[in-house]
Amino acid sequence: MRIFVAVARLESLSSAAKALKVDPATVGRRIARLETDLGGALFAKSPQGYALTDLGQRVQTHAEQAEGAMALAREEAQGSEGRLTGQIRIGAPDGSANFLLPQVCAEISRENPELEIQILALPRVVNLSKREADMAVTVSPPVAGRMSVQKIADYRLHVAASVEYLNSAPPIRNVADLRDHPIVGYIPDMIFDKELDYLNEMGVERVALASNSVSVQLNMLRQGAGVGVAHDFAMPLVGGLQKVLADEVSLTRSFYLVRHASDARVERLSRFAQRLVTGLRAEVAKLEALA
Repeated sequence: MRIFVAVARLESLSSAAKALKVDPATVGRRIARLETDLGGALFAKSPQGYALTDLGQRVQTHAEQAEGAMALAREEAQGSEGRLTGQIRIGAPDGSANFLLPQVCAEISRENPELEIQILALPRVVNLSKREADMAVTVSPPVAGRMSVQKIADYRLHVAASVEYLNSAPPIRNVADLRDHPIVGYIPDMIFDKELDYLNEMGVERVALASNSVSVQLNMLRQGAGVGVAHDFAMPLVGGLQKVLADEVSLTRSFYLVRHASDARVERLSRFAQRLVTGLRAEVAKLEALA
């Protein structure tokens, strides 16, 4: 079942074998044996990899329930008191991954020296269904899947530019004046969540300098490349940026912590999740007060 779940999530025998640290031939044999035992094909092989059949999808539900039960058994064996141990992976968009999670996770790590924390920073939605991570920070709550969702905090964004750029560029008195300035923002067709489409909300049509990474955008702004939307919590860490039209344009978004519903009873993950949420709320508030 463990091998089956790995192939189902990674859609590849070789990828599953690498994750499980076994030989790909062993993975193939175990899957074939399981199919024989169950009396049907669990996967359909295609150029894209191994896709679950109808039977495979039904078996996956039960296999993941068994996986959750084993996680609970390990929790019971290890005990729930004291420091956190083991490995926990958090998926997050690169804005929070670069400017919030490092501080919070460093503090949690100091409190729990035997805990391994991994931050998966991606300019897309993290696929929890395929277990890319144990939990994810998102900017929108999921609309599908068996997930538990907890709101972390609201955060603010403003139009910003470097002090040097503003000193040499035409004045910006209103949103219409932005047409006279190069705009820094997301690559339009790579915006993975509608909540990130800030410039469209402001009526800005052309992005002169674009990246799918928040960090790259902020570095462009810091280098005087133009004007763009910046997270208030990131500005104190980036340095050299100044808010523009602060009274006229102020955006508010939210962070959410998303977890597998089946992990709600895994005490270790729940303790970590609560500590993470508390830390992120405090960090957002502290940094925004400095912006």
